[in-house]
Amino acid sequence: MSEANPYRPIKTEVLDVITETPTIKTLRLQPGEPIFFQTGQFIELTVPGVGEAPFTPSSRPSRKDVLEVTIMRVGKVTEKIHQLKKGDTVGLRGPFGNGYPLEEFKGREVLVVGGGCGFAPLRSLMYSLFEISGELKKLSFRGGCKNPEEFLYRGEIAEWSKRKDLDIELTVDKGDKNWKGKVGLVTVIIDSVDMDYKTGIGIVCGPPIMMKFATRKLMEMGFRDKNIYLSMEKNMSCGIGKCGHCRIGNYYACKDGPVFSYDKIKDFHEIWD
Repeated sequence: MSEANPYRPIKTEVLDVITETPTIKTLRLQPGEPIFFQTGQFIELTVPGVGEAPFTPSSRPSRKDVLEVTIMRVGKVTEKIHQLKKGDTVGLRGPFGNGYPLEEFKGREVLVVGGGCGFAPLRSLMYSLFEISGELKKLSFRGGCKNPEEFLYRGEIAEWSKRKDLDIELTVDKGDKNWKGKVGLVTVIIDSVDMDYKTGIGIVCGPPIMMKFATRKLMEMGFRDKNIYLSMEKNMSCGIGKCGHCRIGNYYACKDGPVFSYDKIKDFHEIWD
């Protein structure tokens, strides 16, 4: 991103389009300039003649030449994004905001809780945590979706389950004949994690209602509000604090977040709206 002009998009080529579910696709992008982002930060993706929308990259931050974003089709811009194909050109601005404070996680036990489309930004986080897993006391992942077909990155998550440095468990609201895992909301499997809740780190990302109840569950388990991290990207618009659309109390999610510790925003009722 140009520091002199944060509005200037970088010309970016679509290298591949991967269908994850009927409503979610992953775009593999090659920006015309290297993009250096921290896991949890976001970018603005521009479709010429249509508009732009903010997304948190789902790829490894350590890879600078290729960037991936996983996008649900929910409106005009995302509808056009889903129509993109290999070789098309889009614009990219960013990165913006603040990501996860990985240095603060070192030497701690970390529990990551994801739901539905929240797997997209958490994919980037998990690969970043894998890179420093030797410096973590323990790493756990608990994830849930409505049904088995809505899980993102099924092949990759199957590989995660083979890792010796990860404690992972998944659940679905409603299973099918092939589902062998737990059935129920993700909150029913969170407290199966064996860790010191008072000193551990809890990270939550997913639909607002899921984040609300998962955060409440972590608090009941004994996690301290300053050690719970939430990704509050749902209301992002301009990306640089000019439009006010993403305001949370005294904060702008695009500039002060989108990653917040719960103690900073817990008193603002609108965080779950």
